[in-house]
Amino acid sequence: MRRAYNGLFRRVRTRAIVAATFALSLAFSVARFTPVLHGQQATFRLGTKLVVETVRVVGKDGQPIRGLTANDFVITEDGVAQEVSFAEFQELAPPQPLSGQSAPAAPPATAPPPAPTVVASQNATIAGSDGGIKYQDRRLLVLYFDLAALPPNDLLRAYTAAQQYLATAMSPSDLLALMTFEGGAVRVKVDFTDDRERLNLALQKLVMGDDADGDGIPDAPSDVGTAFGQDDGEFNILNTDRQLSALQTAATLLRALPEQKALVYFGSGLRLNGVDNMAQLRATTNAALRANVAIFPVDARGLVASAPLGDATQRSPGGAAMFTGQGTSTMVSLAQRSQDTLYSLAKDTGGRALFDYNDLSLGIRQAAESMTSYYVLGYYTTHIDLDGKYHRVKVTLRDGREAELSYRQGYFADKSFEKFTEADKERQLEDALMLDNPITEITLAMEANYFQLSRAEYFVPVSVKMPGSELALAQRRGAQHTVIDLIGEVKDDYGITIQNVRDRLDITLSSQTAAELASHPVQYDTGFTLLPGNYVLKLLARDAETGRIGTYQGAFVVPNLNREAQRLPISSVVLGSQRVPLGEAIYTVRKNDALNVNPLVSDGQKLLPSVTRVFSRGRDLHVYLQAYERDATATEPLVSFVSFFQDGKPVLQSPPVSVTDGMDARSKAVPLRFTIPLTDLAPGRYDCQVTVLDSTSGKAAFWRAPIVVIP
Repeated sequence: MRRAYNGLFRRVRTRAIVAATFALSLAFSVARFTPVLHGQQATFRLGTKLVVETVRVVGKDGQPIRGLTANDFVITEDGVAQEVSFAEFQELAPPQPLSGQSAPAAPPATAPPPAPTVVASQNATIAGSDGGIKYQDRRLLVLYFDLAALPPNDLLRAYTAAQQYLATAMSPSDLLALMTFEGGAVRVKVDFTDDRERLNLALQKLVMGDDADGDGIPDAPSDVGTAFGQDDGEFNILNTDRQLSALQTAATLLRALPEQKALVYFGSGLRLNGVDNMAQLRATTNAALRANVAIFPVDARGLVASAPLGDATQRSPGGAAMFTGQGTSTMVSLAQRSQDTLYSLAKDTGGRALFDYNDLSLGIRQAAESMTSYYVLGYYTTHIDLDGKYHRVKVTLRDGREAELSYRQGYFADKSFEKFTEADKERQLEDALMLDNPITEITLAMEANYFQLSRAEYFVPVSVKMPGSELALAQRRGAQHTVIDLIGEVKDDYGITIQNVRDRLDITLSSQTAAELASHPVQYDTGFTLLPGNYVLKLLARDAETGRIGTYQGAFVVPNLNREAQRLPISSVVLGSQRVPLGEAIYTVRKNDALNVNPLVSDGQKLLPSVTRVFSRGRDLHVYLQAYERDATATEPLVSFVSFFQDGKPVLQSPPVSVTDGMDARSKAVPLRFTIPLTDLAPGRYDCQVTVLDSTSGKAAFWRAPIVVIP
């Protein structure tokens, strides 16, 4: 029967069959079938999976090679030859040259029907339910506006650039879609269309907003559920995980379309901070690669020239830094760091980033020019396991024909969670830890600190937060309890595993507990004893009830404080708003053997690190750190205080604290503790600075980090 199917497939080349083939390909595990032709009955073959590759074939003259068929291509996956089931050629007209005249309208016969605006979710798609080649011979461009990272002035520049492209450079082959990230959700404003009037109207609404009641005030967007849960506001303030996760959602929505897609990302930088999850960046890149989406980031700030002494919008920062050049160097470094993530997204997905250029429409033109005529190839892979592993793909032309081929070099298989045995679950968790394609279904935030135990060893307490809404979800499904499985490992610079952790948290889901978990995060704490060096920590958390998995991967450094000669050596600074009795920490997993050396535990209570560094005005801020007096035989007096700055201006300073005793004889550590009411700070963003002065040695130490104060 398989031979009969292949024979029919080669003889019958109608678009109906191709569309039906694509429709089946979009499921994770699909049935291979023979359509009902000439009275034959449909035959289903389970356990096959269709893989789609887009391939550009260019000859020596630089022009696309046309007229190739499935028999002209050879595809191997992990070295195993695959049978090419079909090859469809996409003929794309070159982009319009830039001019002051409006481009001619595209033929209405090929324009797709208008699509309603929808709020996207992880399971939604803008491709329609058929999954076939919906847009034959069309160039698919997505204009994605990250409203969470676009101030009004930058949004206006991005809007002007998009309008300019529509008026002067849009070609008859172009189909544009508008997507935004706002209100915690990815929204599809306009599905793929060449209707300039409709696109312009949507762009105007991005700037002006909707005003349904005609009172001149834009209406507030409707409240929609997001992928971050009810209690995740603090997870979304000081990190960019939500923006990267939104990009991952956008790529997932586009995955149903087999054609090549270019996503033009408009944002004002995308800077990864200390609490950001590197696993989310990798997951976003992998999602774009699976969906054949190339990301073209555009920095909507344009060309920025910052005055070293400040501009008219703010006062001069003062200090020696503005005269030595350190202030200017810091500003340039911050600007470059905000572009690094955008550059990585472009480089890893086959796109191109546009930085420091005022004509933002050039970014859209670059995306359009990168998409030339290509082939859509499909084959049923022999690797059908949903294991999430990477499969390398190689495409060549048969009979050694000379041509330049551009295509995706491989893909990550999909992953599934089913009813495993205990052994299967353990193996699945260990395999997930080894994957290069992280699973980011649960939002995680992590903080790693360090405290010196001796001249050689350091204790590294690790705190990981996850939304309590994950457990509330399990309770709503009727579960009486849920288990959070945790597995992780610490690797050094050489990729060698230094230490690992395996833990489990069993929570009884009573109605009261579930109600509390809906508004409180779950915090997992553990610790490692390490030598000075550079490390990478990767940790997975899995809800055994729902099967959802979250991954955190981040680098941290344990410095050698014995080499500190210029400044007073100090440990990490831990900020928290809760000190809880150990027996009452019902939302905290703790590794018992770490409690004996954990400096955050004292007098039967444990300081819970904030991790996300978001604090309420109604709770006190607890600050803890250690200063090290290496050569002292008794405690030398120390003076320390905490300061808060906003826009470079000091707004609050705690009373100085003098410490004259308490030094640990082994580690030479002097503990410093503060409890600071935040009622005098208005809600907003601040820089928290800790200053430690040693009058005996004449040395000082400074530590600073951003925080957010909420009502």
